[in-house]
Amino acid sequence: MIAETVCSAVSAAGLGIAVVTAYRKRFLAAARLAAYSLVPVGLVMTGVVGWLADTALSPTAWAGFGVLGAAWLLFAGTRAVERRRGGGGRETTGRAERDAVAPAAPAPPLGGASRPAGRPAAGPRAGAPRTADSGEDFSDIEAILKKHGI
Repeated sequence: MIAETVCSAVSAAGLGIAVVTAYRKRFLAAARLAAYSLVPVGLVMTGVVGWLADTALSPTAWAGFGVLGAAWLLFAGTRAVERRRGGGGRETTGRAERDAVAPAAPAPPLGGASRPAGRPAAGPRAGAPRTADSGEDFSDIEAILKKHGI
């Protein structure tokens, strides 16, 4: 009952401000104010305000929100644990299917420092075998630095 009274008072005040605005020949702004001020009365007439008031004061509704929150926490927690462990059943079946399709993949080339497993190639030269002289790897970088005077 109090919520309906407050909404009616807000609407009446808004309509009063809209009348004053229209008196000042700002009709577009007055129409906009009138539209905004009619919203609370419309919400009261449709019963939304009463439903919200009943929900906000109902212990059963708050318990329901608590149960929904607990379900969400369980879901988020299990997803976090699944990601931390490295995946669940769906990802391991994908690996098994990939192994079945191409079981005899070529071995990576043996050479200098190889990249860690699971990381993508760093650039176009990553697949090329490295030579024993690591000075060739930095020749491009040295040329760029000399060009800029560094």
